[in-house]
Amino acid sequence: METRSETSDQQVPLPPRPVLPDMTAARVRGPADVVEAHWQSLRLSWQWRHAVHQVRSPGRRYPGIVPLLEAAAAQPQLRRLYPFTSHFILLFSSSTSYPWNAQAGSIEPLRNGRFRVRRRGPFTVVGEVATAEEAVALVLELLPTGPEPVITADADETGIP
Repeated sequence: METRSETSDQQVPLPPRPVLPDMTAARVRGPADVVEAHWQSLRLSWQWRHAVHQVRSPGRRYPGIVPLLEAAAAQPQLRRLYPFTSHFILLFSSSTSYPWNAQAGSIEPLRNGRFRVRRRGPFTVVGEVATAEEAVALVLELLPTGPEPVITADADETGIP
């Protein structure tokens, strides 16, 4: 007869899904609100995914997307751009809808805890650094000089056909 410990029969509950900002309401208010709402949405979503990963795979490393988003959100120059992620890679756009108008570079959290920064054009590796803050500093150096990029919205977001 097989015996089980009490802890193996008890399943650890997953954290509740976060309440995300209302993107439809943000679109009505304009592109700046869409950008702000998306920053909040990305941070909440990735924090939740990280928490779920810790429950399902305790002890397994999770890419540093959460500290990366926090470091990037702390920078006003990046905070005014629309953030988006693809395969854990963080990018920044001056457009709030597809096709993205990527600005600066991209930051990829690596499985070893480091961060790789790439330039957008030409697409090359700029560096690999130890912290999210260092990666964000490299991306800030890649931002275009001159006037700050203008945040644009597509017709569906502005209500203009």
